[in-house]
Amino acid sequence: MKLTLIKPNIGRMEHSLYVDEARMEPLPLGVLAGLTPPEVEVVLYDDRMESIPYDDPTDLVAITVETFTARRAYEIGAEYRQRGVPVVMGGMHATLVPQEVARHADALYLGDAEFLWPQVIEDARRGKLQSVYQAKGGPAQVGGILPRRDIFKGKGYLPLTLLQFSRGCRFDCTFCAVSAYFNQTHYCRNVGEVIQEIEQQERGLLFFVDDNMLANRVAAKQLFRELIPLNIHWVSQASIDMTEDRELMDLMVKSGCLGHVVGFESINPLNLHSIKKTPNLNGKFENYRPQLEILRDYGLQTWAAFTIGHDHDTVESIEQTVEFAMANKFAFAAFNVLMPYPNTLLYRQLAAEGRLLYSGRWWLHPDYRFNYAAFQPRLMSPAELTEAGFRARTTFNSPLSIIRRTFDLKTNMRSLFRLSQYVAYAPLFRREMYKKHGLRFGLQ
Repeated sequence: MKLTLIKPNIGRMEHSLYVDEARMEPLPLGVLAGLTPPEVEVVLYDDRMESIPYDDPTDLVAITVETFTARRAYEIGAEYRQRGVPVVMGGMHATLVPQEVARHADALYLGDAEFLWPQVIEDARRGKLQSVYQAKGGPAQVGGILPRRDIFKGKGYLPLTLLQFSRGCRFDCTFCAVSAYFNQTHYCRNVGEVIQEIEQQERGLLFFVDDNMLANRVAAKQLFRELIPLNIHWVSQASIDMTEDRELMDLMVKSGCLGHVVGFESINPLNLHSIKKTPNLNGKFENYRPQLEILRDYGLQTWAAFTIGHDHDTVESIEQTVEFAMANKFAFAAFNVLMPYPNTLLYRQLAAEGRLLYSGRWWLHPDYRFNYAAFQPRLMSPAELTEAGFRARTTFNSPLSIIRRTFDLKTNMRSLFRLSQYVAYAPLFRREMYKKHGLRFGLQ
């Protein structure tokens, strides 16, 4: 039996398929390959950088579907189904809107792969693929399953290893698809299995793709103690309330942490209250000053993630957010237009208020473009929000801004390794920012 795994692209630029220079290994597909019996031939095609050979013989195609790649995923699935090849689709988008995804697949996989994927393979082998597989949730890679990283070779991924310690998040932010998917649940892997996975891969720079790595501080501390002897560098995603626990911070940095993607979302506490961003509001809100001082004292290179377009946002407040990011010399920052992901609290609220654009399903609409507003903001027009987001990204990622942030003695200049990572990635993210803005979804 032969299994074909597909990682879809977002879509196309004006005259060509978008090629993602900042692409990372598609870890979920590596895990699927690891869960597949060894006698099954497994191939991976990454639509972000290579053509898909639709006419090559295969017995089953598995496509991971994200909201931004749904339109393209359906196009790919249609090509295989026209050739009589069964297609199974899964991923977060499939679980959030199963009725939509089911129209484009022969089988729908809902939930986490670890719990039913071997059954999918066996059913496909016997020609008895079920229409729906409803898996439970739980920790990643239960039983010590290791991803098959050999399927990533030769595809030009960034030179860092992706892996996962935990899944989900205990918070209930209204805009977050992760909260909707995991129902405010946070799962942690067995620490020994994580260490084994690290020891069996080849790199010294790791990215834990956890949604909030520090949501369970006791488990995180246990992991960090085991990481210290390994002499690695790593990054992940975490909430700003990590700064409340100095023991956690000490262990984290000793274990090789370079920094985190941190969801600041907004500098306006009214916005933070409205989206239920509770970890950012613990105690008296002081515009993040105490937390930022702690992060800088530990030398952490912070990727500050902001969402713009909240009900208390204006064009002027977005400009103030950019000024805040520049003043604090974040190593990297994202200014993402607030997106109403399907089946989130935000989506349902905007739908009830009649504020969704593009007939609600912006991810499938032929007129929608990447980084555009998909709803009617309260205090500005959709076009003003889209333009404010583009200005925010271009301002923060300007050559002069990149150079000024380079010479931050507490973070980027703290070590030669930290400096080399900043110098390598800052220009890359600037290029990708320009390339992705305004992309059409899909190819057709």
